[in-house]
Amino acid sequence: MDASPDALLDTGPALNAQEMAVLQVFLESQGRVISRNELSRRAGLVSVNARRCDSILVSLRRVLGAESIRTVRSRGWMLEPDVIDHARRLVGA
Repeated sequence: MDASPDALLDTGPALNAQEMAVLQVFLESQGRVISRNELSRRAGLVSVNARRCDSILVSLRRVLGAESIRTVRSRGWMLEPDVIDHARRLVGA
């Protein structure tokens, strides 16, 4: 195991701008369910295909873990509390 300072700061794969924006919305809304419309609006994705949120969530789950974003049927999604610190590191908060 590499114990260099750079290795300790490694947060995994880099996120693109849209993924970062969606993750930031989840961080700002901790403990709340976010609908697709609200997520699209707040993340600046209103001009893209409505299903783009779904593909971004797939990417975020790859980085944060499969159980990191809970789907709340017919309502939206929410970030699981146990991944908040990792998510903050990814967005540099």
